[in-house]
Amino acid sequence: MLHGAAKVAGWPGSQTNVVMLGAGSAGIGVLEMIRQEMVEQGLSDSEAAERIWVVDIHGLLTGDRTDLSESQRRFAQPAARAQGWSGTQLGDVVHHVDVGVLLGLSTAAGAFTEDIVRELAAKTERPIIFPLSNPTSRAEAHELDEWTDGRALLATGSPFAPIERDGRLRRVAQCNNVYIFPAIGLAVTAARATRVTDAMMRVAAKTLGDASPALADPAEPLLPAWEDVPEVATRIATAGAEQAVKEGLASANDDLSETVPKARWTPEYR
Repeated sequence: MLHGAAKVAGWPGSQTNVVMLGAGSAGIGVLEMIRQEMVEQGLSDSEAAERIWVVDIHGLLTGDRTDLSESQRRFAQPAARAQGWSGTQLGDVVHHVDVGVLLGLSTAAGAFTEDIVRELAAKTERPIIFPLSNPTSRAEAHELDEWTDGRALLATGSPFAPIERDGRLRRVAQCNNVYIFPAIGLAVTAARATRVTDAMMRVAAKTLGDASPALADPAEPLLPAWEDVPEVATRIATAGAEQAVKEGLASANDDLSETVPKARWTPEYR
């Protein structure tokens, strides 16, 4: 989804700073995939790490902290990068860093305050903001469209009501496992893959991003409508199966563009 949002914004995802609020296993897992994608786009591992900023309840993850797990320490910034700051909470990071992407997996309701969001929106024409915590009551913010004058590229972790702007109701994309997980299952089944790799997941994410309705109309949501999921899932599954073949995890004996649709289960009675 971030892949699609970056294309809509008009810049590669590797050319901006990403801030994550929340340093639990979910947040760190998401950031690991983002780091891998940045490296895929040409950055070194250290260059990618420099662009990722993680904030937990105690503030920015920095190398001088003694309370970090091994996975968290991988995303800790050198303490010197925050030297001279008045603090290291989310607002401080957004103030001092040229941020283009703000992600939330903290369950800290309202953590993306109006001041923070407006300052972020002043740094880029199309800010990417994903309050991904659920349920909806725990989302980091709800008024993001208003605070960014409709410029934010939004996706949420739980259902949000449509937004009315310029006389039009706009659906808010919900970042839901249904877009990727069933398609990867189909890819494994169709290709008889022996395992699922990070590269397969990245290819699936890219394929989903390329199907973003916002690429054709910036007023549309980042993710396809539910009724389009079956067709998009077939594309994702085919891409995932082809990646499995490239990695030597599946046989290339069959034409996957034909095999994948045939392997789909359709919930219909005979």
